[in-house]
Amino acid sequence: ARSGVEVISLYGEQKKPGAEQLADIDMLIFDIQDVGVRYYTYISTLHYLMEAATKHQKPLMVLDRPNPNGDYVDGPVLKPAYRSFVGMHPIPLIHGLTVGELARMIKGENWIEGAQDLQLTIIPVANYTHITRYTLPIPPSPNLPNQQAIRLYPSLGLFEGTVVSVGRGTSFPFQAIGLPLQTAGNFSFTPESVAGAKYPPYRGEVCYGQDLRNVTPPPYLNLDYLRHFYQAYAQQYPEHPEKFFNDFFKRLAGNETLQASIMAGKSNA
Repeated sequence: ARSGVEVISLYGEQKKPGAEQLADIDMLIFDIQDVGVRYYTYISTLHYLMEAATKHQKPLMVLDRPNPNGDYVDGPVLKPAYRSFVGMHPIPLIHGLTVGELARMIKGENWIEGAQDLQLTIIPVANYTHITRYTLPIPPSPNLPNQQAIRLYPSLGLFEGTVVSVGRGTSFPFQAIGLPLQTAGNFSFTPESVAGAKYPPYRGEVCYGQDLRNVTPPPYLNLDYLRHFYQAYAQQYPEHPEKFFNDFFKRLAGNETLQASIMAGKSNA
């Protein structure tokens, strides 16, 4: 409102700009902080922006940034059958790439139609390597408010495909997990309407589980939390343990085998 510049949302029904919106644009610039996880949808928007730039013959510049989870690679590679907005590329769940590296990969692997015609420029980050541990100075989104949430997100994001709350609607999202089941853990919290989570799961209900604000997140995909909560749920509801998961889980995981492995009690899913 202060600048008079038109703002177009690319999060919702419209995933990429159209011909009219790009008519007076000389160059598209992607400058946004990613966190290095396949289901964090900033990289899906990057994909669609690359498609639009290619189709409408607009040059695209990506201002690269450090990946705060860029020191490791882990998790299943997305199967094409589970491609969606929360997983568009056949890459590992924790992919280890910066947005600039991923943009080069999308173009180089021809993951968009006419990729070789895209005028792509990457502005690299000076002095950054993948062994550089980087703490973000500004939260990348309301529900990842600090470094602890960012480092836990790769393992906790899968809970968004289950009945478990990841603390949305509290002051510590993605730093606690729980559900209205007293056997799930000794820590309790009650989600409420807050900025960034107007209608959080279990709003106004007491959830029981684990407080992860002071744990040290390991540099790998930690499935122990998922196994614990599935087992607690299955013990409480043995007649329908599969209802722990929803249809979203397989899209987040990028395959059907992770859910089957958790339900089978395998220690190595």
